[in-house]
Amino acid sequence: MTYDGLATSALVVHLLFLAYLALGGFLAWRWPRTIAVHVGVVLWGLGSVVVGYDCPLTGVESWARARAGRDVLAEGGFIDHYLTGVIYPERWLVAAQAALGVLVLVSWIGLWRRTSSAPRADPDAGHAG
Repeated sequence: MTYDGLATSALVVHLLFLAYLALGGFLAWRWPRTIAVHVGVVLWGLGSVVVGYDCPLTGVESWARARAGRDVLAEGGFIDHYLTGVIYPERWLVAAQAALGVLVLVSWIGLWRRTSSAPRADPDAGHAG
């Protein structure tokens, strides 16, 4: 694989990660066991915003882009390079983060409502007692 290919692969994985962060709670409506993975992804994303630790995918992409002779990602990383100022104006960053948080919360509440109201199998059903 070339450095350009590696950079592109890191970009795609990063986009998929962010899509799963935003929508993984809704996937858990269909596959409830996946909620544990989604919680981990959300905690990682929240930590990267609150604590400010670097995402390894950003490091891989920047490293590969530099080796390929391309500009590295903006100082703020993937989100600052590809999303802020591109998908939404920079002044909307906090609103975009809040909207993402609300989306995750809605998906989790929906999952909780679906799983708490789902009929439970009766363990004694079919047994003569």
